[in-house]
Amino acid sequence: MQELIQDGDIIFIFLDAKRNWIRRVKSGEQFHSNKGLIVYDDIIGKPFGIKVESHSGVVFQIHRPSATDVQIAMGRNTQIIYPKDAGVILVEAGIGAGARVVESGTGSGALTGILARAVGPTGHVYTYEIREDMYLGAKKNLEKFGLEENVTQYNQDILEGIKEQDLDAIVLDLATPWLVVDEAHRALKPSRIFVSYSPTIEQTMKTCQALSSEGKWGMIKTLEVLEREIMVRENKTRPTTWMVAHTGYMTFARKMVEEVPLERDREQEKKDLD
Repeated sequence: MQELIQDGDIIFIFLDAKRNWIRRVKSGEQFHSNKGLIVYDDIIGKPFGIKVESHSGVVFQIHRPSATDVQIAMGRNTQIIYPKDAGVILVEAGIGAGARVVESGTGSGALTGILARAVGPTGHVYTYEIREDMYLGAKKNLEKFGLEENVTQYNQDILEGIKEQDLDAIVLDLATPWLVVDEAHRALKPSRIFVSYSPTIEQTMKTCQALSSEGKWGMIKTLEVLEREIMVRENKTRPTTWMVAHTGYMTFARKMVEEVPLERDREQEKKDLD
């Protein structure tokens, strides 16, 4: 069944890789660019994926925006977590429908939106941001793209403590993530996953040291993902001359709990006491 564009929908208007826009469709209004205008009433009721000709004869594509499209449109007031890394975080941390996730810091809200989509209406994202300007900017972004329903924002330093308990995942994009390791252990469910995203190896090393120091965390590992696009052209297919190489190191760890003696071990212990 085709999904039709409705009044109030958010659409992705694509001309080429460098010229594309995300806009909200409003009846009676128009999209303007130097390549002509598109009347929104002309596309309301039409399916996503159509081609539309502007009044100047330029052909645009109209799509439903992907998570990547929205993330890029939110801007980069701070270093965002790229889609190539966000996807790995979702899979490695097991973040899906119904999950309760804490994030810090919020930044522009790009990863917050991806997390909110992943956990769906039955899950929830709690995001901490110490800077008021970033907190307000992220709030505006999330509301603009309709991603605020299952998100609770705090204009607060996560180092002051995590309000939530029994969480399914904690995702940090902080300058000092190693300072949150103990509080994260308290707030997570057993065997659930701590994630730290850091741009430098020094931050990563300090975080791994904190995770491994007291034996409270298991399966500690750090990943880096490199992305290269391939230009597919007849008789001249090759990699592009640039690539998204280092963006950040992702460290994952699973919460360990105190070992519970097996029943037979208790019986043996009782015999030894007798």
